[in-house]
Amino acid sequence: MPTLSLNSRTGFLSRRQPLHWFLPVLLVLLFASILLWLPWQAQQMEANERQEQLIADTLWVEQTIRFQIGRNEENIRLIGTEISAGYLNGKRLRDRMTSLIRNNRELNRIALFDDADRLIESTDDSPLALKDLPGNSLAAAETARGTRTPQYSQPAPPPGLAGPLLMDYHLPLFAGERYIGSLIASYSVASILDEMVPWWFAQDNEIQLTDSDDVMVAKRAAGGPGRGVYTHLRALDLPGARLTLRTNSVKNAPKLLPNLLVGSVIALSIGLLWSLWALWRDINRRLAAEGALRQQVSFRSAMENSLVTGMRARDLEGRVTYVNPAFCRMVGMPAEDLLGKMPPMPYWAPEAMEEYQERFSQVLAGTVTDQGYETIFQRANGERFPVLIFESPLVDNSGKQTGWMGSILDISDRKRIEDLNRQQQEKLQASARLATMGEIASTLAHEINQPLAAISSYTTGALNLINNAATPGDVNIEMLKPALEKASAQAQRAGHIIRSVHAFVKKREPAREKVSIQALIDNVLPLVELQAQQFFVSIQTSVSSRLPPVLADRVLLEQVLLNLTRNAIEAMQHVAPERRSLRIVAEREEESPSQANVVISVIDRGHGIPAEVAERLFSPFFSTKAEGMGIGLNICRTAIEFHGGTMTHADNPAGGTIFRFSLPAAEAVSATAMSK
Repeated sequence: MPTLSLNSRTGFLSRRQPLHWFLPVLLVLLFASILLWLPWQAQQMEANERQEQLIADTLWVEQTIRFQIGRNEENIRLIGTEISAGYLNGKRLRDRMTSLIRNNRELNRIALFDDADRLIESTDDSPLALKDLPGNSLAAAETARGTRTPQYSQPAPPPGLAGPLLMDYHLPLFAGERYIGSLIASYSVASILDEMVPWWFAQDNEIQLTDSDDVMVAKRAAGGPGRGVYTHLRALDLPGARLTLRTNSVKNAPKLLPNLLVGSVIALSIGLLWSLWALWRDINRRLAAEGALRQQVSFRSAMENSLVTGMRARDLEGRVTYVNPAFCRMVGMPAEDLLGKMPPMPYWAPEAMEEYQERFSQVLAGTVTDQGYETIFQRANGERFPVLIFESPLVDNSGKQTGWMGSILDISDRKRIEDLNRQQQEKLQASARLATMGEIASTLAHEINQPLAAISSYTTGALNLINNAATPGDVNIEMLKPALEKASAQAQRAGHIIRSVHAFVKKREPAREKVSIQALIDNVLPLVELQAQQFFVSIQTSVSSRLPPVLADRVLLEQVLLNLTRNAIEAMQHVAPERRSLRIVAEREEESPSQANVVISVIDRGHGIPAEVAERLFSPFFSTKAEGMGIGLNICRTAIEFHGGTMTHADNPAGGTIFRFSLPAAEAVSATAMSK
């Protein structure tokens, strides 16, 4: 058997010896590296933790300051609102302002100035004038008045003093469109830090407020100056003023562990145990999370199956990615027939394809609003039904939009109820017209009797002329002709009255058409005159030239005019005869020339409307007449709102009442319809 020589064996061992040492040395080096790396890493982690804690605390302090300032703004705006409404003045105003100063010590002063910049009220007794404020405060006051929004000024010392620095909050006050003054609240910048920064934060950090030029305007350093190791800043962006909150910790950087070996061994041992515990905890948490996820999925599925609102999701290209069972029941199609579909959709009605395509283009362009819109859908059996659709962006967890979510409501029942309400309203309006004609029936009979009596007289006279003539050629044509012309005129007058009454009480479907305001007033004027003659009321009409027509139902507007004029005439029964004057005025609304609204006013000089009656004037079934039903004015307002207008009333400065109703011009209504 061959044997190895000593030299050869020694050479073999010498070649293997480096391999035996390599692994232990590598492990020792690795362990030493870990021992050196762990303390450094611990130091870095502690430094990062301190920096993160400083950032979190600074953010909390910044939010605390903004919350307190926001609460002060709300209280000041509330005082300004009550001042504008005239509810707060004098001693009550001063008490409110003093209470606000007392409860919020960061506020230095609150002052009220009128529209001429005169001091009205102040929480201190110094003779403050608006012109004496610093230039940046005056600029903030002008900006607040011009934009009608509150503004802050950059911090500056009081007039004639070196300190403390004050920051003024200017709140402009308006009564309607009229500027009535300003409410100015002055903050002490140093007090903002003293009152709003917690003591524990001030003990560990140096806090500064700097302006937009990084110039310090206030500082609080209860725990000493900052070391510059851990710093952070947050911007306090106030309207008109830019302040920055700077924090500088008084702590130094953390030190390395004193005993690296012991500390590392203990840390490694604890880390191993903690790793095992963390692994066990994470496994339990994962199992709990999976169970909660299954429960949430089951709950969500049950909730989606019980919804009566249809839900439909589409991606950014318009492809259907999700439909709930309610939507499938609504259109009568299974989900597999809808998922993945691109327009045109199977539930689109053929006659509304252009509308669908236009809406779909708006959705893809991102111009759709959050307001719902109505359209029609088609079921699988071809049945059409109205729906109300709300579209909103579909956003994932990262805030990225992935599509569009639509909520679809079947409004068939609502439409049926609206139609029923409309029919009932039409019946009520017809009943009101009949009741109105019943009230003027006696006057109508008297008025028609007059032309009939005149016709009888003129025709009798004409017959007498003919009978008295010896021969037909002896008939005096010149005397006969005027009598027949007058009889014809009286017959036309009676016919006009009959036609007006017939058109007024005729039951028909509402129909909108272009109605001339002059023609509207001329048509209803004969019926108004019938009522006015009973009480010796004079009627005056004033219609502006070039008044645009309105798109309306003529009979409904005639009913409104007749009800308002009848109420006005009855309100003047017991006033002096010289005051019994009724005016009907039609003009363009001055406050909204772009909308081209037409305003019709019925003005009387009667007894007026008491305040307690005015509050319930338009309430249904409320009437001041013993025989009244209390539906006349309610019907009038409903009819005007049906046309997109408004009805109001006001006291007549000359005595009596003014009823006004506005109607949009036909061109404005057409433009609005086209935009929709």
